Amino acid sequence: MDHMTPPTGLPFLKMHGAGNDFVVIDSRGRGAVTTPALARALGDRNRGVGFDQLAEIRDGAAGADFTLDFWNSDGSRAGACGNATRCVSDLVMRGLGQDAVTLTTARGTLAAVRLPDGRVSVNMGPPQLDWPSVPLSHAVDPLHLPLPGDPVAVGMGNPHCVLFVADAEAVDAAGLGQRYEHDPLFPQRTNVEFASLIGPDHLRMRVWERGTGITLACGSGACATAVAAHLRGLTGRQVTLDLDGGVLQVDWRDDGVWMTGPVAHVFDGWLTPDFLTAYR
Repeated sequence: MDHMTPPTGLPFLKMHGAGNDFVVIDSRGRGAVTTPALARALGDRNRGVGFDQLAEIRDGAAGADFTLDFWNSDGSRAGACGNATRCVSDLVMRGLGQDAVTLTTARGTLAAVRLPDGRVSVNMGPPQLDWPSVPLSHAVDPLHLPLPGDPVAVGMGNPHCVLFVADAEAVDAAGLGQRYEHDPLFPQRTNVEFASLIGPDHLRMRVWERGTGITLACGSGACATAVAAHLRGLTGRQVTLDLDGGVLQVDWRDDGVWMTGPVAHVFDGWLTPDFLTAYR
């Protein structure tokens, strides 16, 4: 294509937060465009673009600056995605020329702020700690699930199964993650986190995300793990988590679970009309 010819098709952005990578589609001012087929095609790292999650920006509702919808790479919907929320919030803040925004997700109305060092914090809301809200398939104690490894269940707009292990590096995250994701105790499947205590209020965490697999980081998973660690008496309410792709800080405050980390806008691109015709 002539570099002077304006591209046609659908524009998108590629972003990541601590290695947790996203395709972002800005649909403000028009209807949503993402379908399960398009999400699956885009999520293919060989034939599409590749992502851990897809985030679609829509016009804000109820006074919020914008709305966010999330998709997994298998075409299923995701209820929450903390790192994508931080990345897109940074993008919108820069466009608006401000350092704070409110946004609406399936989780409700959330707040995000940019810190002086360039990192972005988002309030992911209060954790869901009762079994119907996680959700679990029947009444059990979420703090001690009747599963191998004595995991903790925490809802953060999506379900999480947190296992505390002696050495997160040594865990078969892929094999165990897939097994727990599909356990009948989780009617909506679950994200799975493996965490080990490496210092005061300091955890090493690896993650298996439902509908995606192993990812370098998971914001909602970091929040769930920090909450679980505090409830188990392992940490305070302010926790640093070392993930495969970087470091996140979580602070469980009275108004919700705040998660802070780096953001990166990698490139912009265009999906071709042929690609869109084949997969929409």
